[in-house]
Amino acid sequence: MNAEALSTLILLGSFLLMIVLRFPIAYAVGISTVLCMASMGQNLVSLPQQMVKGVWSFSLMAVPFFITMGVLMGSGGISDKLIALANSLVGWMRGGLAMVNIVASYFFGGISGSAAADTASLGSILIPMMVDEGYDADFSTAVTITSSCEGLLVPPSHNMVIYATTAGGVSVGALFMAGYLPGALLAISLMVGSYILSVKRNYPKGARFSLKTFGKQIISSIWALAAVLIVVFGVVGGLFTATESAAIAVVYSLFVSVYIYKGLTWKGVWQSLDKCVETLAIVLILIAMSAAFGNCLTLLHVPAKAATLITSISSNPVVVILLLNLILLLLGMIMDMAPIILIATPILLPVAQSVGLHPIQFGIMMVLNCGIGLLTPPVGAVLFIGSAVAKRPMEKVVRATLPFYLCMIVALLLISFVPQISLWLPTLTGAL
Repeated sequence: MNAEALSTLILLGSFLLMIVLRFPIAYAVGISTVLCMASMGQNLVSLPQQMVKGVWSFSLMAVPFFITMGVLMGSGGISDKLIALANSLVGWMRGGLAMVNIVASYFFGGISGSAAADTASLGSILIPMMVDEGYDADFSTAVTITSSCEGLLVPPSHNMVIYATTAGGVSVGALFMAGYLPGALLAISLMVGSYILSVKRNYPKGARFSLKTFGKQIISSIWALAAVLIVVFGVVGGLFTATESAAIAVVYSLFVSVYIYKGLTWKGVWQSLDKCVETLAIVLILIAMSAAFGNCLTLLHVPAKAATLITSISSNPVVVILLLNLILLLLGMIMDMAPIILIATPILLPVAQSVGLHPIQFGIMMVLNCGIGLLTPPVGAVLFIGSAVAKRPMEKVVRATLPFYLCMIVALLLISFVPQISLWLPTLTGAL
């Protein structure tokens, strides 16, 4: 075994071993990087240099702003407004509250950008509501956690900013526009699955559709939905950068939450900012550590070797795309979302491009794969949150989620093999 192969084995082997041993992911990335650099005889002084370089990015400044915006809006009484809007739109269907759950997640995801925030916020309201109306508790939890993944696709999503920065040369505005149709496709797929189960189990319908009620709820929710319009159309229209739009959205969210919806007091604002700092500390240390880890991958030519390995299995684009999805799904079962994006993008993006996948399309694929990973044991954070909110055993929630996994896989395959689902809207708006 030559020196390069040994260093690669140390880097990846120690990282996977620490993941299995349940080390905190930032420690696993950092320690494996140090061991690899030592094996290559590199001066460890370059480690902090690489870490600083990883976070020294104007585009990455959008991440803390979007996280802050999501926390402020999520704590500011927005959930009730969006649930009422979704109920006026789809509550009349068989299994109406399940449909409301899914559509509300689409709206709320455009504000929070977080599956965990969606599950905690909407789940605490909708799961008890669904159970009181006669829905099975595990079914209600399954609908809540799977629909929360829509928020990862619907802009503004800080994970898309992380992907754009890691991929290099990918437009954040184009990624934002690319997320709308895949998010809608995922919502429709989940709604079809929910409808079939609702008919089979004879779940109730809601009140009949009323255009007057729908119009009233649109007006009531317009302040919340406007935050998304400010960000997305401001970026796509070239009025300001993603970072500038995120900063404006924070100020707007603060104003709406405190003075319009009055769901936050100034004391609550400071508590929300505490929560933001905690989240940001985790995200930014991961980005910094992953930059050093990625530098080791580059020095060891791991991306090129991975591309050669995958294409040696098959040169058929269909097979390669399926392999890419399988790899991402497996990674999602053992790692959280941000580290997967940071570590896997430099390795797998060249492979994806070699079989004709556009970086934007691959980014949407990666985000959805990571979203499914958030729902799968043993590291499924959203699965654990949903189980805790509903006070249901995780095993029963997983069993109830099985049909919805199928719905999500169908959406994933359509996104993987139909490029226009991701690329049509960015092309139409001139973002691509």
